[in-house]
Amino acid sequence: MSQRLESSIRALAEHRGPKSSICPSDAARAVGGDGWRELLDEARAAARRLARSGDVQITQRGSVVDPDGDWSGPIRIRTTRS
Repeated sequence: MSQRLESSIRALAEHRGPKSSICPSDAARAVGGDGWRELLDEARAAARRLARSGDVQITQRGSVVDPDGDWSGPIRIRTTRS
């Protein structure tokens, strides 16, 4: 499931482009359908992994956050590719 979430995050974020972003729930919905809420924590973990590798940035209130940081609350995910 982790691989599918990572692929979904990459695809959705790249589709939106570097000036826009997605919510982890977008990827969870794409992968999990009606059971998407159960995948939210895993989607956030997938976003952290992708941010560590440089594929995406995680933002909170418009600022980039450290993927290894101790943050909570709403986040957005954007691609680093132009």
